[in-house]
Amino acid sequence: MSHIDGTPAPAATDPNFATWSEIDAIVLQWIYGTLSIDLLDRILKTKSTAHEAWKRLEAIFLNNKASRAVALEHEFTNLTLKAMPSLEAYCQRLKELANQLADVDQPVTQKRLLLQLVRGLPTEFDVTSSIINNSSPSWEDARNMLEQEQQRQVARDTMTAPPPAPALAAAATSESPRLR
Repeated sequence: MSHIDGTPAPAATDPNFATWSEIDAIVLQWIYGTLSIDLLDRILKTKSTAHEAWKRLEAIFLNNKASRAVALEHEFTNLTLKAMPSLEAYCQRLKELANQLADVDQPVTQKRLLLQLVRGLPTEFDVTSSIINNSSPSWEDARNMLEQEQQRQVARDTMTAPPPAPALAAAATSESPRLR
């Protein structure tokens, strides 16, 4: 932490300076290694310390915090299961958005997360949504309830699906010789 929190570096004449310098280079490389190319291009400077790079990165994120919060809030409130490939992906994305909103000082309460979860569900989940709204379970319990409901629906639909058309009859008629 002392390499990014503003703790002054030891003087170049200090016997600990060489060790500090090596550790600072490692921290700096870690920072650079975790960034996208776009961000890396914006903060990369020669002869930079980890603290200086960290401050440049922090300034980028602080400057974008309000606009990022608006974009995340919009996506969070408009996300629906129909827009996602699966229930698992829908739940995962909602949780990610809630975490990202917290990162920009717009925390999402557990209750609001659950309300948004059920708000984005199609009518097939109305009964389970009502149970979730009334009981306010944990996030994991709500996900499990929805997954169990989805499994029940799939099992029900599989049992009531009509049997497939016989393939042998179709094959036999197409291979019969023609009479002339």
